[in-house]
Amino acid sequence: MSVQVETLEKNMAKLTIELAEDKLEDAMQKAYLKQKRKINLPGFRKGKAPRHMVEKMFGPEVFYEDASDILIRENYSKAIDESGADLVSRPVVDIVQIEKGKPFIFTIEAAVKPEVKLGEYKGIEVTKIDTSVTDEEVDAEIEKERNTNARTVTVEGRPIQEGDTAVIDFEGFVDGEPFEGGMGENYSLQIGSHSFIDTFEEQLVGKNAGEELEVQVTFPEEYHAAELAGKPATFQVKIHEIKAQELPELDDEFAQDISEFDTLAEYKESVRKAVSERKEAEAKRAKEEEAIKKIVEQSTMDIPEAMVETQAENMVEEFARGITQQGMSFEQYMQFSGMSVEKMKEQMKPDALSRIQGSLVLEQIVKEEGIEVTEEDFDAAVAKMAPSYGMGQEKLKEMIGEEEKESMMKDLAISKAADLILENVKECEKAGGEEGAEA
Repeated sequence: MSVQVETLEKNMAKLTIELAEDKLEDAMQKAYLKQKRKINLPGFRKGKAPRHMVEKMFGPEVFYEDASDILIRENYSKAIDESGADLVSRPVVDIVQIEKGKPFIFTIEAAVKPEVKLGEYKGIEVTKIDTSVTDEEVDAEIEKERNTNARTVTVEGRPIQEGDTAVIDFEGFVDGEPFEGGMGENYSLQIGSHSFIDTFEEQLVGKNAGEELEVQVTFPEEYHAAELAGKPATFQVKIHEIKAQELPELDDEFAQDISEFDTLAEYKESVRKAVSERKEAEAKRAKEEEAIKKIVEQSTMDIPEAMVETQAENMVEEFARGITQQGMSFEQYMQFSGMSVEKMKEQMKPDALSRIQGSLVLEQIVKEEGIEVTEEDFDAAVAKMAPSYGMGQEKLKEMIGEEEKESMMKDLAISKAADLILENVKECEKAGGEEGAEA
């Protein structure tokens, strides 16, 4: 295998990989064996036609697609390793030459990790954050717990209110015709969640169980389905049930039911401690983000657009998994939010760029500070993870492969770089705060 690396503009690279003709021959034979059972040639039983007869009848091109897939799959990672290029975006793969009796040539084009010239990263000024806990914050946290432990009850004798859940059937029509994805049965819709387009939810407020009604909405102008964009739609809706949350009483019994404490006072104190710990952690994250942002502003790096594109795509996929875990398909979310994948990706690009810049800065600090991660650091991280997996430290350690371990070690080094930054920050009041106090 021959690999040539061509450096392109804006931190892009093009790898040209050439494989000897015998590699193509082997791949074509594999392609033939894969396809032979489907091949029917006059004079031969199905699946028994020899390869040279198939090529004579249809030409060797009949095996090119499968053969190229085999060769690229088998040699892609090896080619990147041999090139030494640190590719950081989804690659564009092109076939340059595929012809029987000649070398197979293909290219891989992708972004490479850019060089980073660090600015000052020690002694960065960050905003001082108040982490004291108020009674109101404790009460709000307990109220959340009450809502979590509320019973869902069917409401009778009153219409739908904001915050209720309406169980409905619906079917949507545009220009009198039903459209794809516009129908649902026994769908639980929380009023006020704004998960449906336009004023759909608001039009259910004041309606009663058993009622049937028409809901008039208009699809957004930038709706992802072009045939629906900007068009008015009518939904036929039938309300089956109205459900609401019934909160438990706030007393010692409530504390005993949801915690290991016997009294409400003890439970409140534990909540105060938990809120304090959370605010400390949030303050640490906020200071870290502020410091890294300032370091990025003082540093120099040329981020390839393809790298940002890939990061934004990954974030969309991450968001889609989260939506699915909440019980709604990503397609349904897109339908009723009026969002498109492309629009979502564009909206995520600024955050994608920030994530990339932050990661690159931290990786560069790891290099310049010579930060190392020991086996003891790794063991401590595994021990911290083990309870979440319901197994012992050694058992979990056995299950972690080399690639996963390498990734964990890299993350631990990044964490050490972030800790180094925080150890050296200077906390100060918000700009303008002191002047306002003096005035």
